[in-house]
Amino acid sequence: MPAPLSADPAPAYVWCDGALLPAAEARIPLVSQTHDAACAVFEGIRAYDARLFLAAAHFDRFARSADLMGYALPWTTPDLIAAAEAVLWASGLGDAYLRPIAWRSGDSPSAPCSGGTIHTAIFAWPWPETGAPPGLRLVLSDWRRPAPDTAPTAAKCAGLCLAGTLARAAARAAGHDDALMLDACGHVAAATTANIVLLKDGALVSPRPTCFVDSLTKRHVFTLARALGLAVRETRVTLADLDAAQEVFVTGTATGLRPVISLSRPDRHSVWPPGPVSEALREKFHATTRAPAAITALHS
Repeated sequence: MPAPLSADPAPAYVWCDGALLPAAEARIPLVSQTHDAACAVFEGIRAYDARLFLAAAHFDRFARSADLMGYALPWTTPDLIAAAEAVLWASGLGDAYLRPIAWRSGDSPSAPCSGGTIHTAIFAWPWPETGAPPGLRLVLSDWRRPAPDTAPTAAKCAGLCLAGTLARAAARAAGHDDALMLDACGHVAAATTANIVLLKDGALVSPRPTCFVDSLTKRHVFTLARALGLAVRETRVTLADLDAAQEVFVTGTATGLRPVISLSRPDRHSVWPPGPVSEALREKFHATTRAPAAITALHS
């Protein structure tokens, strides 16, 4: 589990449009579609022992998100990996969380999603690990993930974070750790910032990523699960499927792999004890984050 960020988590250095500079000196345009139309795309990348984890896969997805939002990044994946490594080096960070972000700026207050200048930045925070994570207590959210024909749901885009942000804030205000969100049809989708996986009948099952961003960390965990002899599949998941599961966990860049121990909803409170499969996968995952051979490539 990542340790809480400090009271002043301001990054020390930022790479912005090709220049590495102290974060206090970074300036971005006030007129921006990031503010007016939520067109920014972003990524979350972890570094362990000052090495980027699954960096190429994350930056490739970064480019795909920009394409879905109607613009192309002015930097290649190798360019961005080098920039991220420079931010880590300048900041003196070992275990860290990096945030690449790209946005369009221009002079028009109407913020049409075309034209303008494409800006790209990368910054990082210290993000040390603190041992085995405690189980998550979820609550069913009233907010739902948008249908795939209403928004570019495969994009990691600022505009698509609003429902998850509201769901998580409400969950924490009610004494829970996070929220479980359903899709537009009432099937299980994901937690607010992580994909959900359940162990049912000896197989790992996860919802199809039709209305939320598919987790690269989940893909990596699924590879580890196959190596342990577990079957994995993506399919429609219902709340009844969750109730019948032997184990439940979430996985994502910031989360890593963390067991879910309860889900509260108006008519039911479901409980799952942390189980041996989740723990075995968490240990395997943790080992790969410290292994140089696993740092830059996504296994599938």
